Amino acid sequence: MPRPVTLFTGQWADLPLEKLAALAQQMGYEGLELACWGDHFDVEAAASSATYVKEKWELLADHGLTCFAISNHLVGQAICDNIDERHQSILSEEIWGDGSPEGVRQRAAQNMATAAKAARAFFNAKPGRQGKDDFPAVVNGFTGSSIWHSIYAFPPTTQAYYEKGFQDFAKRFLPILDTFEQNDVNFALEVHPTEIAFDIVSAQRAIEAVGGHKRFGFNFDPSHLGYQGVDYVKFIRTFGSRIFHCHVKDAWWGHGDGSVGVFGGHTDFGDARRFWDFRSPGRGDVKFEDVIVALNDVGYQGPLSVEWEDIRMDRVHGGTEAAAFVRKIDFAPSNVAFDAAFDKAKQ
Repeated sequence: MPRPVTLFTGQWADLPLEKLAALAQQMGYEGLELACWGDHFDVEAAASSATYVKEKWELLADHGLTCFAISNHLVGQAICDNIDERHQSILSEEIWGDGSPEGVRQRAAQNMATAAKAARAFFNAKPGRQGKDDFPAVVNGFTGSSIWHSIYAFPPTTQAYYEKGFQDFAKRFLPILDTFEQNDVNFALEVHPTEIAFDIVSAQRAIEAVGGHKRFGFNFDPSHLGYQGVDYVKFIRTFGSRIFHCHVKDAWWGHGDGSVGVFGGHTDFGDARRFWDFRSPGRGDVKFEDVIVALNDVGYQGPLSVEWEDIRMDRVHGGTEAAAFVRKIDFAPSNVAFDAAFDKAKQ
């Protein structure tokens, strides 16, 4: 069977979940990937209240929707980052506190650990579960990075300097991953510039830093790889067993006027001068046919979750178009060899 088509709610958090659920159903989605901000999913409430998670499932069911993942990106960004005033705009007052960097990082880490407990409570209450997950429970998110600012390696940057960053990541995330293990939940890092892993090599190094912890994997999103020049299909084939979730988001690159490079030139998204920008699925340069074939080859059976970002397009138009696009490009792998029909014994 083709995979479920879901919508990541992060870019729609200005809408109450009840309103978005009705809209998502109208746009053609089968489920929602619930963001842990806005009123879409409260980590603390879900971890402590059976009533809260029951009501979330009832709201989804009222609109014919399901859920396979929650996403805690904004809090995750603060766990390993060098904290500055920008983080205050994406964090709750409780996590920001007095803004002391180490305090922010520790409160963010605690919230991510709580997200594992919240996900388990939520998916345990999934209607029709019958004691078994239909898809391994997953929390998608970011990690932040204490060494992202050194990406260009000047002043001259040693491997020892980078290693300190990976060790800082391991120190902060290993206790979190142990909590994920205790709750039978996977953590899926969305490999992305500004995170500890932003390409294939850094993703391999991140896995090594946490000792290959089985709960550490990836939320695959080709839009963050292609414009960097990273082979996003190779990423799938390299980390197949650790791809815990999949975003469908497009990007184009090489469409600017030559005045802004891959680093963005301190321009806003949608600026016509930019070398790259996010696009609605099917409108950019990602080769989704190759993506689907590779996902089939590695046995990924989870949802295809649209993360819709295209500053040039009305989002309801784009969201509707994206749902239809994903349904069109996805297909189940074959369970027979096409040339088996040439064998007389099978005719």
